[in-house]
Amino acid sequence: MPLEEFDVVVAGGGPSGSTVAALVAMQGHRVLLLEKEVFPRYQIGESLLPATVHGVCKLLGISEELAGAGFPVKRGGTFRWGARPEPWTFSFAVSSKLTGPTSFAYQVERARFDEILLTNAKRRGVEVREGCSVAAVTESDDRVDGLRYTDADGNEHEVRARFVIDASGNKSRLHSSVGGTRNYSEFFRSLALFGYFENGKRLPAPNSGNILSVAFDSGWFWYIPLSDTMTSVGAVVRREMAEKVQGDREKALAALIAECPLIAEYLADATRITTGRYGELRIRKDYSYHETSFWRPGMILVGDAACFVDPVFSSGVHLATYSALLAARSINSILADDLDEKTALTEFEARYRREYGVFYEFLVSFYEMNVNEESYFWKAKKVTNNEHGGLESFVELVGGVSSGEAALTPAARVAGHSAEFAAAVDRMADSEDGNMVPLFKSQVVKQVMQEGGQVQMSAVLGDDAEPELPLFPGGLVASPDGMKWLPYRPA
Repeated sequence: MPLEEFDVVVAGGGPSGSTVAALVAMQGHRVLLLEKEVFPRYQIGESLLPATVHGVCKLLGISEELAGAGFPVKRGGTFRWGARPEPWTFSFAVSSKLTGPTSFAYQVERARFDEILLTNAKRRGVEVREGCSVAAVTESDDRVDGLRYTDADGNEHEVRARFVIDASGNKSRLHSSVGGTRNYSEFFRSLALFGYFENGKRLPAPNSGNILSVAFDSGWFWYIPLSDTMTSVGAVVRREMAEKVQGDREKALAALIAECPLIAEYLADATRITTGRYGELRIRKDYSYHETSFWRPGMILVGDAACFVDPVFSSGVHLATYSALLAARSINSILADDLDEKTALTEFEARYRREYGVFYEFLVSFYEMNVNEESYFWKAKKVTNNEHGGLESFVELVGGVSSGEAALTPAARVAGHSAEFAAAVDRMADSEDGNMVPLFKSQVVKQVMQEGGQVQMSAVLGDDAEPELPLFPGGLVASPDGMKWLPYRPA
C-alpha cells in the first residue's frame, strides 16, 4: 500500500471535520481530510445557533460568504410547548453596535452549508479527498498512528499521522478504536419521520425565519423555513410509539400532521416536495448517546462520533463545530510543543462533556409538559450554574453560549461600548408585540443581551477582549486568537 505522512488526518468532511481540519491547517500543519461521499450531498439538521455563525465561522473566515448565501435569518425560536396553550417566542439578542449585528443565526440547507465549510478547508490548505471510505485506524506502541482507507477507484491506502480525528458522525466505523463504550440514553430514544414542503405558512415578521417547535400528544414537530417557499417538517415520536412512523410513510406523516392542529394549519396550502434530494420521506433514529472516552493517545472523537443529544434546540451543528474548535486548540498546542497531549486533550474532553451535559440535563426537564416557560427558564439556570436569572440562562443555553468562555462570552466591560444598548432594550420592553414572551419585559434582558456569545464576542473584540478565566479549576484558557490553549496566569 502507498504510505503517506501528515500531521493530522481527519475522517469525515461534515461541519466538525471541515472545521477542525481548517483550524489546524491555518496554523501551518499538514492536514488530510477523507470524506466518503462527494459534495454537495444531503444532510439533516438545518437550524444553526449564533455561537456557530458568529463565533466559529468568523474564526474560519467565512462570515461574509454565509451572509451572501441568502440563508433565512433566524432571530430566535418559537415554541408551542408546555402548559401555555399559545405559542411563545424567545429572541437571541437586542440590537446595539456590538451585539446587534450578531443577534441571529441562519436556517441552512446543509448540502450548501457543508460544502461552504469543506471548500473553505481546501482554501486553508487542507488536502481534501472525496469518495474515500476509511476502513480502520493503525496503531503502534499503544498509540493510534494513522489509518487505512479505500479511494473512489477501489485502491487501498495507508496514512501515518500524529493525530487521527474521527469526525465521521453517528454511524462512525472508527469510534470504538478510542476505547470505552457508547452509552445510549434511556430517556431520549426517539424516531423522526420528516420531509420537505413548498409554500407552507410563515410566522409573522420579524420572526418569520424562526424555527417553530410544536409539542403534541405523540411527540413534537419541527418546522424550519429553508427559503421563501421551502420548509423542513419533521415529527419526532418516542420509541414506544414507533408504530406511528412505520408502514406507508406518506400516510404516517399525514396522520401525525392531522394530530397537530398548528402544524396542520401551517401546511394547509403547502405541497410536499417529491423529487430531487428533498423528495424522499426519511426516518432517522434520534437516539441520544455519549462515548465514555473522547480521546486516546493519537486519536480524538469530535461531533456525533463522540455524542449526540435530542435535536429540539438545534444543538447538532453547534456541538460539532464547538468540539472541532476545542480539538483544534489542543492539537495546535501539542504540535507547537506548548503543552503535552494529556493536558491539552483533558481540557478538550472536559469542555465538550460539559457542553453536551448541560443540553442533555436541560432537555430532560424540557419534556415536562405540565409546566410553563418560566419553569424551563429556572431549570436552565440550574443546569448551567448561571449566577443570573432564569431567562438569561435559557437564552445563553439555547444560543450555544452557556459555557462562559471568554471566546464565547464577552467581558463585562463590553456593555459600556454601546450607548444605544440600554435604549434598545427599553424600546423592546415597551413593545406590545404579542409574539414575545412577557418575561422579556424585564430588566434581566439587559444582562443576558450584554453577554452575547462566547466565540462571537472574542471574534468581534480580538485583542481588545478581556483575559478569560479557566472554565474548570486548574484548567487552561484560550489564546487571544482562539487557536490554542494557554496555562492560566492570573494578572
